[in-house]
Amino acid sequence: MPGARLLDVTRLASRAGLLPTGVDRVELAYLRALTADGGRPVFGLCRTALGFVLLDRIGLLALGQAVATRDFGRADWLSRLNRRLTPAARLGQSFVRRHAMARSTRRRLPRLLARVPAGFTYFNVGHSNLTDAVCRGIRACDGARIAILIHDTIPLDWPDMQRANTVAAFAAKLQVAQRHADRIICTSAACAADVTRHMAGHGPVPPIVTAHLGLDLPRPAPEEIPPGVMPLRPYFVALGTIEPRKNHALLLDVWDNWGPGAPALLICGRRGWRNTEVFARLDAGVPHVHEVTDLSDGAIAALLAGSRGLVFPSFAEGFGLPPLEAASLGAPLICADLPACRELLGDWAVYVDPKDQYRWKKEVERLADATSRDRRAAFVPPSWTAHFRAVLSDA
Repeated sequence: MPGARLLDVTRLASRAGLLPTGVDRVELAYLRALTADGGRPVFGLCRTALGFVLLDRIGLLALGQAVATRDFGRADWLSRLNRRLTPAARLGQSFVRRHAMARSTRRRLPRLLARVPAGFTYFNVGHSNLTDAVCRGIRACDGARIAILIHDTIPLDWPDMQRANTVAAFAAKLQVAQRHADRIICTSAACAADVTRHMAGHGPVPPIVTAHLGLDLPRPAPEEIPPGVMPLRPYFVALGTIEPRKNHALLLDVWDNWGPGAPALLICGRRGWRNTEVFARLDAGVPHVHEVTDLSDGAIAALLAGSRGLVFPSFAEGFGLPPLEAASLGAPLICADLPACRELLGDWAVYVDPKDQYRWKKEVERLADATSRDRRAAFVPPSWTAHFRAVLSDA
């Protein structure tokens, strides 16, 4: 029998009913790909406040449907009594318990995993359950292998821009991956180089496979854009969480110093962390800058498709989905000059130093004044098919 696959879905369950982040989407893509392969047994592992839950293929399919519809039913009384859980975790943990094929305490994880055919491969792509204890439990199973996806090493490279406790937590998880993984999956060659650099001084580096993430491009849905969001004047889009690494401060400086005749700037993303000054400037108002939150994927795609371009002055990226989405929709792109972006976009984007305010202003002016978009070949984004061909070739 072909080897079974065990996907950790702890992150998806912990964020039940919330708009999915980029990491959530990756875990969901793995769920869909593994359950679609009818030739391989597939299972899901989820850590809850009460121990571990094991899902079979039917349970994983139900979880994928719940994520898509954001309908997880009601939280059970066990979750409602636990005040330490977030509302999302209460829903998700209740859901997986209802769909479990088996459950166990944390100490009995190897006994729970005995229900999975020997020689399985464990995939952890969300990091929510990436611990020594879990990896040791998997190692106790006959012939089990471990594959861990690392999205980037940004917490270690840009520690001053992270949330409290993020740096130490990420460093610990990277060490767990180095100690236990049979294979590290990286989303770009730039990410693989960073992972190698950080692991090199701490012992052997596990084999690394580089596989670009696929892009699930939504259909542009102008009808989903809320009233009053679409500007009358030409506009640009900035897409991503408003946190220091995304460098919104540079864009606010450009627009603040523009004067009359500036195009509009739509900042699409939720407010993040350690960005008090930027939040204060947004609250006070910057001319022609509009902050927009909680848009659907279809609405964002429609805004990108109708824009003069995406502005993406990020200081660091391990992959960078927004530029890929913009390029795939034919939107012009002004992008920070980062190795991962150059690797994925080639000469499709205009690259600018993320600290060069003068150059950013000139490039935005150029696109704002253009009478038509540059004619160029359609951008072909990376596909999930290629990603899983690389990742699952011998797993």
